[in-house]
Amino acid sequence: MSVFPGFGPNAEFHTLTTDDGVTMRVVVEGTGPDVVFVPGGDQIAEAYSQQFARLSDSFRCISYDPRGAGTTTAPPPPWRMEDYARDCAAVIDAFCGGRATVTGLSLGGLVTQATAIGFPDKVALAIPMGTAAYIDGFTRDWMQAEIDLRKQGIRLPDFFLAPHYAPYAFPATALNDPELWSQIKASYTERFRDRNPQDTIDQWQACLDFDCREALKTCPVPFHVISFSEDVQTPPAMCKVVSDLVPQGTFHEIPGLGHVSLVRHRPDVVATKLREILDSEMAAN
Repeated sequence: MSVFPGFGPNAEFHTLTTDDGVTMRVVVEGTGPDVVFVPGGDQIAEAYSQQFARLSDSFRCISYDPRGAGTTTAPPPPWRMEDYARDCAAVIDAFCGGRATVTGLSLGGLVTQATAIGFPDKVALAIPMGTAAYIDGFTRDWMQAEIDLRKQGIRLPDFFLAPHYAPYAFPATALNDPELWSQIKASYTERFRDRNPQDTIDQWQACLDFDCREALKTCPVPFHVISFSEDVQTPPAMCKVVSDLVPQGTFHEIPGLGHVSLVRHRPDVVATKLREILDSEMAAN
């Protein structure tokens, strides 16, 4: 069982080195308007392979390994969300002619917001998913606990990895599906078994340090914010703060999905929503 489903045979793999000294693995598939998919925390480009499979017939889909994941290398941390935004902007310049739609889940949703704020001329449309303008409450306490656990040198045993992380990612209906659970269990065990603890610390700390509430109020980029009704990490109310703050904000809540349901659980539902948003925006413009 692979960590993430793989890309199709038409996917192209590239290497991009930025002026900031970041070298990223970039994946491109499809033809049409450019859509950049920013991976979430602990994720690589393959987290969007099932979206590519469903959208690359109409859109040119681009993703990459972010700082702290996959084969991408970057200057030493600490990293700020603004650093992640510069990386995304570099991908847009190199592969999209300087302007694209940007979407991302979790950490990728924060990067989507930061890119729209810092580089509004490069972002035609922002679609952050499972996101927040500022992380607080349970989510902050949970993420800080994960960071502190790693700082103390504690490593979770293999048998505990999937039972620990999967409930934060999938709804109960998914976890109670024996066939799906066998896939999740295998992939999450493999995914987190050799994960560098420092990479998780650095990625998650950048998320906790990010606060774009004031900056969103004057961001000129249109936003479509996607939330998931069964999302434990970033519940719909947290996502709605983003759409309420930005001047051109639209809020969507997809019922029955969890934080990472776009991988293996219901990628079709997420792809349908993305296509609906993209088609409607193109028709309007």
